[in-house]
Amino acid sequence: MTEATIISKIWNLASVLRDDGVGYGDYLEQITYLLFLKMAEELNNPPYNKGLKFPRLKDVEGNEIPDSDVCNWETLKSKRGAELDTFYSMMLRSLSTEKGMLGQIFTKSQNKIQDPAKLSRVINMIDQEQWTMVKTDVKGAIYEGLLEKNAEDTKSGAGQYFTPRALIRTMVKCVQPKPKKTIADPACGTGGFFLASYDWISKQSLDIEEKEFLKNNTFHGNEIVANTRRMCLMNMYLHNIGEIDGESFISSNDALIAPSEEHYDYVLANPPFGKKSSMTSTNDQGEIEKEDLSYNRQDFWESTSNKQLNFLQHIKTMLKSTGQAAVVLPDNVLFEGGAGEEVRKQLMKTTDLHTILRLPTGIFYANGVKANVLFFDNKPASKEAQTKEVWFYDYRTNVHHTLKKKPLTTADLEEFVKLYNPGNRNKRKATWSEDNPEGRWRKYSYEEILARDKTNLDIFWLKDKSLTDLDNLPDPDVLASEIIENIESGLESFKEIMEALNGNSHG
Repeated sequence: MTEATIISKIWNLASVLRDDGVGYGDYLEQITYLLFLKMAEELNNPPYNKGLKFPRLKDVEGNEIPDSDVCNWETLKSKRGAELDTFYSMMLRSLSTEKGMLGQIFTKSQNKIQDPAKLSRVINMIDQEQWTMVKTDVKGAIYEGLLEKNAEDTKSGAGQYFTPRALIRTMVKCVQPKPKKTIADPACGTGGFFLASYDWISKQSLDIEEKEFLKNNTFHGNEIVANTRRMCLMNMYLHNIGEIDGESFISSNDALIAPSEEHYDYVLANPPFGKKSSMTSTNDQGEIEKEDLSYNRQDFWESTSNKQLNFLQHIKTMLKSTGQAAVVLPDNVLFEGGAGEEVRKQLMKTTDLHTILRLPTGIFYANGVKANVLFFDNKPASKEAQTKEVWFYDYRTNVHHTLKKKPLTTADLEEFVKLYNPGNRNKRKATWSEDNPEGRWRKYSYEEILARDKTNLDIFWLKDKSLTDLDNLPDPDVLASEIIENIESGLESFKEIMEALNGNSHG
């Protein structure tokens, strides 16, 4: 069966289940549980004979119930009706208390398919395939396809954990990670940066030791949302990263709470959108209060409740002295005063912030986002500022994308990769000049940036043609999408202001 056929088959059942109130995200979650169990059974059979151990059912205190059923695929597919419903729910709870990847996959797991007949249909559909026989790239593409469909479903909110794959591949192409180096992502979502890096490295000529390192030691991440974390682990396992009975390399801890215990060669990340870090609580009057959360980190340059600035500072601390980073960050990080200005100054002093890619709207599943990619290399301590010049590529002005009709592709960013010149950044050549004011690629010196108000890095020079040339207006549907994005972006800003005002009104 082809990759497209399997994706279609698996996804068609989603429509049936939606009638029962099972959303796309919940459906994909159940697929993850069942697929994991089916593959585990296949690995326990010849020729693999892996000997994976699964517990018997456990009571609410986590103790195995003597003589109860074993929590595996064989037992699950033998059940029917109410017995299936009861066993599946108990099995999920029992597996969630196990150690390693098994426990991480089933953390906080619940049965969301209340109709046993439909649950049986999903089990039978998965049982029809020999998943260990399906090629790794096909299995991976199937799951990635499901994740993307889930991200497209705006009601699920999963889009915020899904970075456009074309952007990720472009970032990896610029950084060009090498074998036997470590790669981290402190907000790894469904694992997109890991998979693109894996693809890049695995295409090189690797010896046995390098292959082993790539599979089991290269990747390290954090993801605090249990459902997203399980999808990341499953996504990576289906791409042949990690072992089914191995330790999880995705931590459930909030990466910002404490300094990273390890330092890494590369950090590739798209931290969650939303400026404020906050904590929700209920006061004595039963009212819900939101309190801005500032992380008290001695290794941070600035204490702030701005989540994006905190992630940027944290990523700097994660890098080895020779480490490299590529990070997606919203515009406010480039121009915000106060803590933002100090963070920008310190970043340019201590790292070589060599490139900023300005991204267009219409490429993220979270609407209204104006973002950039910051590329910087960590450097040893020095009295001199490590950044000498910053190159900017404006892929925003007069660029129009929509998620459905004109999604971002790797071809759209080919010129940027070529101009970035990953092979030799010292030989970059600007396309902008006085004679060619339409050039999208130009550099500014460290001194020029430092002289700007608030050390503002939100630099643009191209004229917006839609303001002056009606013939160059984008298609009506693209314009409509941009208007909606701008309205939604404005609403988000108003929400933040209202929350701040409400927070202040409580004293």
